[in-house]
Amino acid sequence: MYRIVTFNANGIRSAADKGFFRWFAEQNADCLCVQELKAHEADIPAAIRELPGYYGYFHCAEKKGYSGCGLWTKEKPLAVRTGFGVEEFDREGRYVEADFGHLVVISCYFPSGSSSEERQAAKFRFLDVFLPHLEALRASGKEIVLCGDVNIAHKEIDLKNWKGNLKNSGFLPEERQWLTQLFEGDRWVDVFRRLDPRPERYTWWSQRGQARAKNVGWRIDYQIATPGLAARAKATDIYAAEKFSDHAPLTVDYDLGDSHHGA
Repeated sequence: MYRIVTFNANGIRSAADKGFFRWFAEQNADCLCVQELKAHEADIPAAIRELPGYYGYFHCAEKKGYSGCGLWTKEKPLAVRTGFGVEEFDREGRYVEADFGHLVVISCYFPSGSSSEERQAAKFRFLDVFLPHLEALRASGKEIVLCGDVNIAHKEIDLKNWKGNLKNSGFLPEERQWLTQLFEGDRWVDVFRRLDPRPERYTWWSQRGQARAKNVGWRIDYQIATPGLAARAKATDIYAAEKFSDHAPLTVDYDLGDSHHGA
């Protein structure tokens, strides 16, 4: 099995202090995608940056303590790309892509629009430019998995209080339609939801009130794969038993057979 873990750390050093990498060491994962590092590469402790048994790659924001993505992999990629060629968002450290030949794994952090109308406008700009990028990748014919915090709950099942959030960032009709468009015609697949149709399965909880204790959450972290790869997904889990961040790690196991050694 080829195991991929994706996790919004809300600060990589903070998540490490809360035991995330102790937990991760027990997962025997092939690949780890992390979003919201909130650190420049030089500020990530060496024990994490150079995680034993893994190659690490990072795309950090210019702004200190903001955004940032990381990708750790046991197998050395043939090529690594940071940023997807749009300056506004590449400055914010939102994209790491590892190409293994047969397989492309991406760690990506979509903008949140919740802090202001200006940030919501930026989020819409991101969605507009990111869709053609994804479609160009898909046209390469490779199997691809996009891992990350998409900052959108797709359907009513994907958040507890959907009625109260219809006009809020993360559940706006235009945002949800973007995902619907992505998934229609089986072009891309929401891997977790294909494997786990149950309600009340969330990956993020507000820090306010007793949201986590009461499981008043949102499912905004995804592994989104091309259909061929999605068909090989065998098991998934959201690990919420320990709190490493306001998000929970999402794991998917893919049965790649022998195909993932060399291309």
